[in-house]
Amino acid sequence: MPGRGRCPDCGSTELVEDSHYSQSQLVCSDCGCVVTEGVLTTTFSDEGNLREVTYSRSTGENEQVSRSQQRGLRRVRDLCRVLQLPPTFEDTAVAYYQQAYRHAGIRAARLQKKEVLVGCCVLITCRQHNWPLTMGAICTLLYVDLDVFSSTYMQIVKLLGLDVPSLCLAELVKTYCNSFKLFEASPSVPAKYVEDKEKMLSRTLQLVELASETWLVTGRHPLPVITAATFLAWQSLQPAYRLSCSLARFCKLANVDLPYPASSRLQELLAVLLRMAEHLAWLRVLRLDKRSVVKHIGDLLQHRHSLVRSAFRDGTGEVETLEKEPPGQGQGQAEGEVGNNSLGLLQGKRPASPALLLPPCMLKPPKRTCPTPPVSTVTGEEDISDSEIEQYLRTPQEVRDFQRAQAARQAAPSVANPP
Repeated sequence: MPGRGRCPDCGSTELVEDSHYSQSQLVCSDCGCVVTEGVLTTTFSDEGNLREVTYSRSTGENEQVSRSQQRGLRRVRDLCRVLQLPPTFEDTAVAYYQQAYRHAGIRAARLQKKEVLVGCCVLITCRQHNWPLTMGAICTLLYVDLDVFSSTYMQIVKLLGLDVPSLCLAELVKTYCNSFKLFEASPSVPAKYVEDKEKMLSRTLQLVELASETWLVTGRHPLPVITAATFLAWQSLQPAYRLSCSLARFCKLANVDLPYPASSRLQELLAVLLRMAEHLAWLRVLRLDKRSVVKHIGDLLQHRHSLVRSAFRDGTGEVETLEKEPPGQGQGQAEGEVGNNSLGLLQGKRPASPALLLPPCMLKPPKRTCPTPPVSTVTGEEDISDSEIEQYLRTPQEVRDFQRAQAARQAAPSVANPP
């Protein structure tokens, strides 16, 4: 191989590459002399002449990685392996971490934020590949605060200019329900509380879709709604044994945290189910409440679409009918039909609108505090500025008098101090 130089011992040009313990070496095939070993790079022309290159002059000088960045890259790979993500996900998350670390604001951040950055890169990768992973799951693995994680997540997405799709609600339900410890009998879970995973997941999905159709998910965090829907699905599958179980005990048995608004979302779901039951023929005769309606969730979900349409149509139809009637005619009919009305409501009175099928922000708007106006005491002795005095002049004579007074006032200092 004449292009690779000569052997310093025998002068032969027959030099071959040999790999010893994964380290490239040049060896003379005639005498066996090791010509070079452990060459760092092959970019300098000096290496063609068999002269070693120091690390400071090699291309590795531009590829130095700080200890903090090395630790972060290891954490990204470890988190991907803990979550059992595909190798392509790991490479993408590492690339995002390296891109984010090039920004000065990230390099100068505290260790807590750099630890959050690890989870953000993994979550962005999973969202882009439609991999079901929640932000709460990563916060639990990394022991970080959810508010800090969410703010850093939005910052990284904006900083890198990434297009991250939102997680599908159905996939989020499946992922969240998989963490429940109610599908296998254990000493902490009685046998009557154990439920089939597929049945519970199917009914939970239907309840979450119902909540989405009735505006209970819009603009809200999905986990409290999913928790309430899962609780109702679990109760409705065996109501005889589970109606006495509370939401807090259910979350304790399932080994999941109870989100704060979950109780409110549960009451809203029950109210929607009660309104749907009013439009189902064989449930209309029953006096259902928020406890007994759980037994009939299966029937309500089976006819969900038609019941929701009926609730919308009946409420809006009655309102439109009353708006079209003349005022006098509606009042006359109301006086004659009070006794015939089974509900005891006046015909001319506005019927109950489908309030529960409106967005919650319209049902219960936040109360805005009205600022109290400052108390101003007017005595009539306040000074009037020159810019405002024209507002008080009404007649031309008053305007002329005011102009003469102004001229006299300006001429007074010049007379008092003659030159």
